[in-house]
Amino acid sequence: MPETILMEKEGRVAILTINRPDKMNALNQQVRDEMLQVLAEIEKDDSVGAVVITGAGEKSFIAGADIGEFAGRTPFDQREAMASPRIFDIMAAFPKPVIAMINGFCLGGGCELALSCDMRIASEKARFGQPEINLGIIPGGGGTQRLPRLVGLGHAMRLILTGDMIPAAEAKEIGLVEMVVPAEELRAKTLELAGKIASKSPLTVKVAKEAVRASERLAIEDGIPYERDLFCLCFSTQDKEEGVKAFLEKRPAQWTGR
Repeated sequence: MPETILMEKEGRVAILTINRPDKMNALNQQVRDEMLQVLAEIEKDDSVGAVVITGAGEKSFIAGADIGEFAGRTPFDQREAMASPRIFDIMAAFPKPVIAMINGFCLGGGCELALSCDMRIASEKARFGQPEINLGIIPGGGGTQRLPRLVGLGHAMRLILTGDMIPAAEAKEIGLVEMVVPAEELRAKTLELAGKIASKSPLTVKVAKEAVRASERLAIEDGIPYERDLFCLCFSTQDKEEGVKAFLEKRPAQWTGR
């Protein structure tokens, strides 16, 4: 069993908690490896329709990488440590929706992990930043690529070049998070959203996520026909027939994921 990842289920939602509160839930190699292990199991579990990622305790979501692992490393050592598969990329490509439930400090690699998720819901007490420049390095988990796509070039430059932290309200203002809620409502609001998504057809959710994610890598003249192809593919599924029938009969749909 993983030592650094706690997993629980609420309905069709899997909640994964990074459990290193004494280290502010910093990402070390064990956390990365065990998260990959748990996600691989969840991907095969048809009873899970959505995933929530959070950190143990009230202070920190993930306060960054475990900096102690950087000491004395050469470029070659670091390159080897960053070999694929990387948790940030696996998270971004995960076929089921992933929501970051951000309960506190969301810094460095923690912010990059949140950027890799599909949605981000933050406690009003959360704080965000990419402070790597203060260590003489740059973001290495996708921050220089995913952050500007989410908040725009100027805001990304400001956060990455200054290393400054910003509060949750400003993170929402610039588009870094989708929702900010009172700390005591964070879990309930996050699970409400995750549960709503998990109640839909799992097959259609997977296709919809793929279509939206494709907009990050495709020009619109390529994305529109790709969307059309995926839309038409839905017409081959039992869930499409059930969804249309349920709508016409004015009843809830009974999804099978086929």
